Amino acid sequence: MLENILEKIETLPPLPQTILEIETFRKQNNQEADELVKIVEKDPLCVATLLKISNSSFFGFNSKIETVKRVINLLGINFTIYVAIKEAIDSVLKIDLYPYGIKCEDFTKITHISLRFLDLWITKKDREFKDEVLLACLLHETGKFLLSETVVNRGLLDEFKQRIDSGEEVSKVEKELLEVTTHKVTAEIFRYWNFNNNLIEIIEFVDDINSCSEKNREKCQILDIVRTLFDMKNFLSEENKQKALQKAKKYNFDIEYLNYAIQSIKN
Repeated sequence: MLENILEKIETLPPLPQTILEIETFRKQNNQEADELVKIVEKDPLCVATLLKISNSSFFGFNSKIETVKRVINLLGINFTIYVAIKEAIDSVLKIDLYPYGIKCEDFTKITHISLRFLDLWITKKDREFKDEVLLACLLHETGKFLLSETVVNRGLLDEFKQRIDSGEEVSKVEKELLEVTTHKVTAEIFRYWNFNNNLIEIIEFVDDINSCSEKNREKCQILDIVRTLFDMKNFLSEENKQKALQKAKKYNFDIEYLNYAIQSIKN
């Protein structure tokens, strides 16, 4: 099954040039907002997407946002970068998530909320650490788009959806029916697109943290807690909160900071 999915990945189109330039900009030590504005404005679709998201009810700004520069001023350089990369990838894949029982717009909303939560939780980490974990948080579910298509093409839709809707753990259902998980597929997609190796490892081993390198293990553990809290079917439920807190204790994280971030995002 993995070989078939790898073949599918190799047929994916390259990422837009704008995103490659944004990724280069993201890695720079000195980031100027005006430079990012120039990069984004080369791509009308990217501009339209950022304006649409900025003017959505999710942010609730009092006045209409009409320029990329204002988007960056209000949301910040990093959040603008993350959203631009995420939306570009979604536009390349363009597949619905019906087998997982969630609409694409809800998927995007939950992803953005999880990003806000994570930014609150790890606020004291240095920029490089935060950047890698935040980007992993934003992109780690990308593989679901290809797996959704695989479920349909393999005639597994009814069984797959029934098991997901009944509350079975998603990665368990994926392994048993598809022989591969979302995170493995996501890692392979980003390997194909030549993304940063650290990002790939953080995502790839979230289902098998002991296999992650010591260098990236803490980041992988953080992503594990985020994906537990923001399970697409029952995000921020009390059950998921308790599961996340148990994992945090296991990983020796500060529970107080985690609880604060959870409560803040709920409010």
